[in-house]
Amino acid sequence: MLKTLAALALLAGSASAAAAGCTVELDGNDMMQFDKKEIVVDAGCKDFTIHLKHSGKLAKNLMGHNVVVAKAADLQGVATDGATAGLDHDYVKPDDARVIAHSKVVGGGESATVTFAADKLAAGGDYAFFCSFPGHWSVMKGTIRRN
Repeated sequence: MLKTLAALALLAGSASAAAAGCTVELDGNDMMQFDKKEIVVDAGCKDFTIHLKHSGKLAKNLMGHNVVVAKAADLQGVATDGATAGLDHDYVKPDDARVIAHSKVVGGGESATVTFAADKLAAGGDYAFFCSFPGHWSVMKGTIRRN
C-alpha cells in the first residue's frame, strides 16, 4: 500500500512539474519592453500557455501589446501585414497561416492569455515571439523554442 501511494505521489509530482514548464508569464510595459528575451517550451508539454500582462498605464490604442508566435523568418512579414489589419484584429492579419498563436491586444493594467498546441513548435526550430502593435516588433521580440 505504501509503495502504491509513493508511486502515485511521484506521478503527481511529475505531472505538476511538466505543467509548470508548460506556461510562462510575460510582461510588457510602457517602455516597449518585454521582460523576457527567450521562452523555452518543455518537450513534455501537450499545450503551452503564455500569460501576457501589460504593467504600464497607457491605453491599448496608444501603447497596446500582444504576443504573437511565428517562425523567426516570418516575423517581419507577419508584423507588417498585422499593422494594416488594425486594432480591431489585434494587429494580426485574419487567418494568417504563418501565425502559430496570438493574444488579443491589451493596454496598461490588462492581461491576456493564449494557449496553443506545443507540437506546433518543432524541436530545434527557429521561432520568435513578438508584439505586432505597429512599430513594436523591432524591439519587443524574443526567441521561443521547444526542447
